[in-house]
Amino acid sequence: MTTRSVTAFAAAASTSSLPPLINMKEHIPIAKRAMEYFDKSPDPFHVVQASTDMLEKAGFIEIDKVSPYKGLLQPGGKYFFTQNKSTLVAFSVGQKYKPGNGFKIIGAHTDTPNLKVKPRSKRKAEGCIQLGVETYGGGLWHTWFDRDLGISGKILVRAADGSIEQKLVKINRALCRVPTLCIHLQTATEREAFKINKEDHMSPILALEAKNALTGSKDKEEVDGWSANQEPLLLQVLADELEISVNDIADFELNLFDTQPASLGGIHSEFIHSSRMDNHASCFLAVEGLVHHVGVELEEDEDIAMITLFDHEEVGSSSAVGAGSPIMGDAVKRISSALGADSEDMLGATIHNSFVLSCDQAHAVHPNYASKHEKFHKPKMNGGMVIKWNSNQRYATNGVTAFIVREVARKMKLAEPQEFVVRNDCGCGSTIGPIISTNTGIRAVDIGCPSLSMHSIRETMGIADLTNGLNIFKGFFKYFREIDSNIK
Repeated sequence: MTTRSVTAFAAAASTSSLPPLINMKEHIPIAKRAMEYFDKSPDPFHVVQASTDMLEKAGFIEIDKVSPYKGLLQPGGKYFFTQNKSTLVAFSVGQKYKPGNGFKIIGAHTDTPNLKVKPRSKRKAEGCIQLGVETYGGGLWHTWFDRDLGISGKILVRAADGSIEQKLVKINRALCRVPTLCIHLQTATEREAFKINKEDHMSPILALEAKNALTGSKDKEEVDGWSANQEPLLLQVLADELEISVNDIADFELNLFDTQPASLGGIHSEFIHSSRMDNHASCFLAVEGLVHHVGVELEEDEDIAMITLFDHEEVGSSSAVGAGSPIMGDAVKRISSALGADSEDMLGATIHNSFVLSCDQAHAVHPNYASKHEKFHKPKMNGGMVIKWNSNQRYATNGVTAFIVREVARKMKLAEPQEFVVRNDCGCGSTIGPIISTNTGIRAVDIGCPSLSMHSIRETMGIADLTNGLNIFKGFFKYFREIDSNIK
């Protein structure tokens, strides 16, 4: 190799860790903000925490769900409340709001498929200390093997005064791993199928019993029956992380997560590779959209702009904090009543004037499996927002609600939204749109950013779709009343 070649090679190598940002530079700032949000949010509790941090920075005030809203809510105000620390409702009241005007709502969900620690976590097998875990949602579970897994969630802590505090924990290091069986111990048929028994094959390894003996670790003094069924090493690492005594831990809700951070990918950095983008990408965009709205549009707004981020979508939404709960309907009634729409007649007008953008990730066409898409409905990454259709009402979209999204895009000078409908010979997923419309009577449309590998431990989406999605949300909050008023 010549001296010139060596010099050129060294120069190329010195920048090889930084993908070129050709044609995508304008999208990099929002991509980096999204990646930071994804990394902060390994579970619904942390999604809500990351979101409320953004809202409080923008001047939103947390309100008490128990106290009356009347006299508290005012035109021009910015408010939020949480439920179980895993569901969030945030809203702003337009300065020109009048009783009977509507709600402009963006809905998304905070939960993702993952491994949740069982109520009795203690497991031992063949000299290994393991954790009992339960599969949550419809994950692509084979992608969870051989990943570095951390632990996060919510801990109930006994305070000195006898009260119980709820504290969040996130241990962002490789505490656990679900190892694959080596190739030499599998038959050819087993290698081809990679069939998983979720009960037998997915318990992660936490430590070796030999290590436990060497360090002198032993079960803590039991203060209740619950603690006797927990792995002592797990309780100890949680206590160390929160700087509390092990005996102060009263209960927990924990899940495992992939510790690999989100990253830019592709030769032009046109992709984000990350865990949980279904549906944390929509949560992130919803919060950013509302924060932008209150910064520039609040004084002229005649309506209430709202975001609702629900838990438990991946398991059907039927819970006290899911989209099937009374949360949204009660919020609309209480907020409307507090602001003067305090009769059934006025509430009916409010419902008629309201609209929900139900936003959940959409299926981009896969270049290796293109035949899985209906041939005239193949959304592409970085091609913009996708309107999702299903005549069997798995999605809430109809001609009018889809038109409103396209008209928002037109007014914002964005690309025409893409469209997705599932093949007739393939099952169709669903999301919160139909559930919200059924429970509240509010019109809805189902949309989402196109992505690949949905429900894998690592998913992929285009960074330009974040920009497009945010602009759709900005336009929705700005133009919905005008567009809706022109539909006769």
